[in-house]
Amino acid sequence: MTAEPARLPEALASFALRHLGPGAGPAVDRLRAARPDADPATLRALVVSRGRRRVVTEGAFVGGPFLVLIPLAFCGALLSQARTVLELAATEGRDPADPERAAELLVLQGVYADTASARAALETRPAAPRARPARGRTAGLRDLVLRMARLLGLLTPSGEQKSGRLARVGPWALVACVFLVGLVAPLVWLPYMAVSYNRATTRMMDRAVVFYVGSRDLRASRRVRVDPSMVAAGLRATGSLLLPLSGLLVVAATDTRIAGGQWPVAGIVLVSSCLLTGGWWLWRRHRRSEEPPP
Repeated sequence: MTAEPARLPEALASFALRHLGPGAGPAVDRLRAARPDADPATLRALVVSRGRRRVVTEGAFVGGPFLVLIPLAFCGALLSQARTVLELAATEGRDPADPERAAELLVLQGVYADTASARAALETRPAAPRARPARGRTAGLRDLVLRMARLLGLLTPSGEQKSGRLARVGPWALVACVFLVGLVAPLVWLPYMAVSYNRATTRMMDRAVVFYVGSRDLRASRRVRVDPSMVAAGLRATGSLLLPLSGLLVVAATDTRIAGGQWPVAGIVLVSSCLLTGGWWLWRRHRRSEEPPP
């Protein structure tokens, strides 16, 4: 992707088809076997719900002390979206490993207007990389991250044009506020990114259901006023903030100083407490994944 950032969507679609397509059909078969009484609409709803949770998990992983892993988490989220689209295609009896699925994925992401154009782009061999002006690795990584965010629907959702200055500036102002707050309390990114991923993935799954079924499936795309997973993410983020805030209160109460100032101590407390909290959540999740199912 860093070598050919302009072909990022095609590279991810081809990768998803090769590595995720063969497993999408068996995954749907296992889900169908676990719910033999489920009708097609219910099965689609289960696939969408499970896929959305996977993507939201990637969004939550971006939060807190793991901001340096944004590019990896964005790739994981994009591939999770692609996997869900392939599973939706499998529920409709289409072969998820067929090359046509990669073209359909590019259309659903808003990269191309029709599958013919997407198919032609996938079949085109990339040109030899030309010498590009030296802009630095940081600038190149920033452009790549922004492109992935647009592809995910986090910045400019496909098919939606925002009118009005407030509608255009508002989301960027919110990101700036979250970024400033995150400098003091990094885990504030966890619920923000989780909600953003949930909203963007819901929009994409709505488009996918319309594409494969022909009309919106109300059970597959139904929105609830209060999503239990979002409430749980908010409570976990709030709980995760307690340790950094408690450490800062202890530093202020004891007047602990390094080199005559409290700022170095506050920085050490913030970094170590956030890493400790994030590591504990990861260990807890890893331990649960190793437990045998009931």
